Amino acid sequence: MEEIGIVIVGGGIAGLATSLALHRKGIKSVVLERAEKVRSEGAGIGTLTNGWRALDQLGVSDRLRLTSNLIHKARTMLIEDGKKKREFVLNIKDEARCIRRNDLVEALADALPDGTIRFNSQIVSIEEDETTSFPIVCLSNGNTIKAKVLIGCDGANSVVSDYLRLGPKKAFACRAVRGFTNYPNGHGFPHELLRMKTGNVLVGRLPLNANQVFWFVVHMQDSQHNGKDQKSIANVTLKWVDELSEDWKEMVKRCDVESLTLTHLRYRSPWEIMFGKFRRGTVTVAGDAMHVMGPFLGQGGSAALEDAVVLARCLARKMGPDHGDLLKDCSVKSIEEAIDEYVNERRMRLVGLSTQTYLTGRSLQTQSMVIRLMFIVLLVLLFGRDQIRHTKYDCGRL
Repeated sequence: MEEIGIVIVGGGIAGLATSLALHRKGIKSVVLERAEKVRSEGAGIGTLTNGWRALDQLGVSDRLRLTSNLIHKARTMLIEDGKKKREFVLNIKDEARCIRRNDLVEALADALPDGTIRFNSQIVSIEEDETTSFPIVCLSNGNTIKAKVLIGCDGANSVVSDYLRLGPKKAFACRAVRGFTNYPNGHGFPHELLRMKTGNVLVGRLPLNANQVFWFVVHMQDSQHNGKDQKSIANVTLKWVDELSEDWKEMVKRCDVESLTLTHLRYRSPWEIMFGKFRRGTVTVAGDAMHVMGPFLGQGGSAALEDAVVLARCLARKMGPDHGDLLKDCSVKSIEEAIDEYVNERRMRLVGLSTQTYLTGRSLQTQSMVIRLMFIVLLVLLFGRDQIRHTKYDCGRL
């Protein structure tokens, strides 16, 4: 059986960011990724001020700014019977950009030492060592690894969160398609986030640069279409936008089909985050494995980056870079205390994000004006008139 100090399950945004944050603190880790290479699926990620603060700490922000333009405004329009009924405009003073998921994961992976990521490493189960109580990770190839610290960054279907006995995620009654469209001669759209709700469909677009647009389509009531392949996802999306204007339909028709992803939106409820036990021994979680949420605030990716900075900072306080790869001189108690500090620091931040995301999603999903007004009132009561205060959060220095 191989022994490793810190094992991170999952080579997505949360896993790579956590490994890089630890590396910046002089602490070695190993990332177990089930795929053959760094996963490049997914389209764009709206990254707000809080996310860029975390990227600054990770040391990859300057590279990512080169391939993304600033977003200066956010507009939300409610359309009824083909006519604009309401419009909300927000001028963005702080940093907000849309970045390609590929660019982000590649920037994180390139900054890690060679050999940090182990590909083709599929986790099938986790056991507890009877002598030391450390987790033993069992891989699909028959190999086993005993870790002093195990961090689950394995997404919404997390094996590690199951080991922590966290409850199953809940599902919104809607599905979302995300994709890119390239305009060789320029798209001509203003550099703003535009969201438009009409009937059961919420659409949005966000330019990356002068020639490429990230867009999404959320159907609030359609939970049937699974999208067996990229072409079928494109056809389903065209059906959803059939009653929209020509520029929206043309955007879907001209999209990069390979960039399309279809997701059944899920979330971990605010009360589960408030009361959930996110540590078992020296095992914890981060990213979607901890707090999967809907896309309605655009904070899923940024919250994962915050997790990485905070977790690495808490672990470094207790163990530092001088304990060696196997953390031989680091006691179980100190590791558990570090994880508890991480969970305590993140809990209320995540409760706020998940609550605001949940209420925003419900307000968009309902067809009842009375219920929508009720959700809006709750949002104002809980979060005040500054509904983008969540973007001003600072996770602190690494």
